[in-house]
Amino acid sequence: MSFTDAEVDYLRSQPLARLATHSADGQPDVVPVAFEFDGSYFWVGGGETFPETRKARNVAAGNTEVALVVDDLVSLNPFIARGIRIYGHAEPPIERTGMVGPGHYLRITPVQSWSWNLAGAPAGDEWYENRHAWH
Repeated sequence: MSFTDAEVDYLRSQPLARLATHSADGQPDVVPVAFEFDGSYFWVGGGETFPETRKARNVAAGNTEVALVVDDLVSLNPFIARGIRIYGHAEPPIERTGMVGPGHYLRITPVQSWSWNLAGAPAGDEWYENRHAWH
């Protein structure tokens, strides 16, 4: 199963995500990142020094399971949040030119995703519509 049109549109409209990796001793690390979605893969990184970052070192050390969250807050009154959480596998940094220019990037293959509130704007007593998918 792949991402819906609404999910793809949302992913392409958002410039920032949070990426979670973990070290060999299990220590989690979550950081805000610029990202791209090309329809198949998520790309995170940029710059020549990217391989030296904790997230890149964690993946290069073999800790390839990652989580990516893309979300935003539509309204505070009523409270309306929307987003997508993706579990995936990352590959060690490779050289490419991406949205932040030439450099090294992690390529993340999505495995599972959960999205909420992308089809409309529920408010008040309504629960957000959500979707779970295997990729």
